[in-house]
Amino acid sequence: MTLDRKSLLEAVKSGGVQPLTKRALARRLGITGNQRRDLRKLLQAMTRDGTLVQDARTKTYRLAGDLPNVMVLQIARIDRHGDLIAHPAKWDGDGLPPDILITQSKTHRKGQPAYTARLGVGDRALCRLKKTGDGLSATVIKKLGRSDRQAVGYVVKTGRGIRIRPAKKGSRYDYLPEHGARIEDGDIVAFVLTSSRHAGRHRGERIARVVKKLGSIKDNNAASLLSLLEHNIPTGFSTREIEEAKALRLPGLDKHRKDLRDLPLITIDPVDAKDFDDAVYACADADAGNKGGYIVWVAIADVSAFVTPGSVLDKEAYKRGNSVYLPDRVEPMLPMEISADLCSLRPHEERACLAVKMRFDKHGDKISHKFVRGLMRSHARLTYAQAQAGFDGKPGKTAKTVLPVLRDIYSAYHCIQQARARRAPLEIELPERKVCLNEKGKVTGIKIKERFDAHKLIEEFMIQANVCAAQALEKARQPLIYRVHEPPEREKLQGLADFLPAIGLKWSLGERPTPKRFNRLLEMARARELEDVVSMSILRAQMKAYYSPKNKGHFGLNLTHYAHFTSPIRRYADLIVHRALIKAFSLGAGGMNAEEAGRLDEIADHISQTERAAVAAERDAVDRYVSAYLSEQVGAVFGARITGVTGAGLFIMLDETGADGFVPVRTLGFERFVFDEKSKSLIGAETGGRYKFGRKVEVRLLEAMPLQGGLVFEMLSKPEKGERPRQGRGRRAYASRRPPRKGRKR
Repeated sequence: MTLDRKSLLEAVKSGGVQPLTKRALARRLGITGNQRRDLRKLLQAMTRDGTLVQDARTKTYRLAGDLPNVMVLQIARIDRHGDLIAHPAKWDGDGLPPDILITQSKTHRKGQPAYTARLGVGDRALCRLKKTGDGLSATVIKKLGRSDRQAVGYVVKTGRGIRIRPAKKGSRYDYLPEHGARIEDGDIVAFVLTSSRHAGRHRGERIARVVKKLGSIKDNNAASLLSLLEHNIPTGFSTREIEEAKALRLPGLDKHRKDLRDLPLITIDPVDAKDFDDAVYACADADAGNKGGYIVWVAIADVSAFVTPGSVLDKEAYKRGNSVYLPDRVEPMLPMEISADLCSLRPHEERACLAVKMRFDKHGDKISHKFVRGLMRSHARLTYAQAQAGFDGKPGKTAKTVLPVLRDIYSAYHCIQQARARRAPLEIELPERKVCLNEKGKVTGIKIKERFDAHKLIEEFMIQANVCAAQALEKARQPLIYRVHEPPEREKLQGLADFLPAIGLKWSLGERPTPKRFNRLLEMARARELEDVVSMSILRAQMKAYYSPKNKGHFGLNLTHYAHFTSPIRRYADLIVHRALIKAFSLGAGGMNAEEAGRLDEIADHISQTERAAVAAERDAVDRYVSAYLSEQVGAVFGARITGVTGAGLFIMLDETGADGFVPVRTLGFERFVFDEKSKSLIGAETGGRYKFGRKVEVRLLEAMPLQGGLVFEMLSKPEKGERPRQGRGRRAYASRRPPRKGRKR
């Protein structure tokens, strides 16, 4: 067998959950004699670059990020649906630790609740792992103690002195810093909770050891900084990286790069966009054989011309995986010299691009496509609102200059829409909130983002370009990274099927799930004014999208071939696809090399993790800003909807701002409540009154925690009438007030 990275990776994978020693790997590879030295060098190189991890005690090797089927996990957070999310208690892999969903284990004998009911943030448990299309899930075997895991917090001055308060939402305790810690009120710190065997407890308080100062909560960007630090997202660039970016120059025309400067491409982006990485153009097809058809161009910034495999910038881009967009800042994947300058398609400036020319017939079906590496010049920069005004016949000054182009683009979109309607992708429209800040970084309001046809037009053009990239590369037999969204698993659909009868709808598990079926369900829900509730339920039943070198299709878009091609400035996956296209169609320098092609599994896993971390950081930052905004309205009453139900309480979303909050079960009164998982309800054990998922309610804001992003509410709405629950296996009972001790009267 040939000894190279790919063959060694396959040998390591063949060990399954049992890591292999160097000798065992040599036997599997059939290596003898002098080749053993080459094996040793390759193992050392792949360990240094983070591809493999060596266990210092057993001298065995495994893939970075690979986890055994049984291991110790620590609860990292509770998500908005009330599910426990865990990380490996010890993580030495490359990048961020993977999110692992703790699923409900079977109820113990004598009706005792399952372990998941007794786990909280920071707790550790021995778990059995399982790989699913949605990532990793685990069931609890045994609850353990708490570990010395590093966390991020901030220093507060209380009546009992200086304390460290964790930044993570839902954290219940402040910690006493170890004696001699040089910290002040307002410091943001990384800390480790020491166990009692190390430092003991000081009058019953938990002790924390400060590892490092990271900033101050007095800074305007504290909310964003906490979110980035909490999810281990790198900030800033090194001097070497910035110098490499500054030394880059725009490439000229050559035999691989075509002149597209006269093509009237335009960019359409949000009003506050800082970089423009895609441009579009469309016109009626002049070919008499395609009457009524259209030609559509999508041109994307050619990042591969500047960020080449193995370069300093490439390594940093891989490490980050993607840009992170927060209310007050962008933490880019690439330095601003690239993302906001050389690769930003600013109007009337020459830029390198990778473009696809697509032809559609009069029914909106794609006839052909062709990829071109070129030099372009954007003819206008429009916002979505400006483009929409042009479509509506009320163009402003900027849109007037390209009005004929806008009309052709809009006509092409309407043509393509026909095919989209026949394809019937999943149509879930949930409002997206936007945090409005003033120049001092203070929140001035929360508003729902407007959504125009211009948004849908750009989305559809980008989807078509992404489809072309996947189809072209697969036809050329060129390895690539697909964007995968698998069909829902039966377990998730079971939860949907169990819930829907409670609101007068149903879902048959006997029929194959398709986007069209979900859309029909949404139509029925819309007729009953239950669209929001059902949309959330359907969304929760879906698998998470991820990256993979194996094509498993995209369920949500109802597509068999899909890859990310349109945003290489902010996504490493798109940069990989660009390199694959350059290699496949001999478009010049910067294409995918053999070493990169052999690492696609590893790259896909890594960028799937960084994407999850970015999404979590973005959500947490918004929550912190929203909490800061609402902190001046403690005591106010809000309309809301129940978006999650757990035994500990209810997750709610405010109608006006879309803010997420929690209603503890203790605010529901003195009655004992039972969590019914099947109907997603909390049911009063004595009266049968219930609070169910999706119900509209009124709540009062009790507490806002801006630095944690938490909002705690009191329930004002009375429970709906219903039957008393039956006590049985699989149901968990919680008292909204602490029950009296044995032998005492209430």
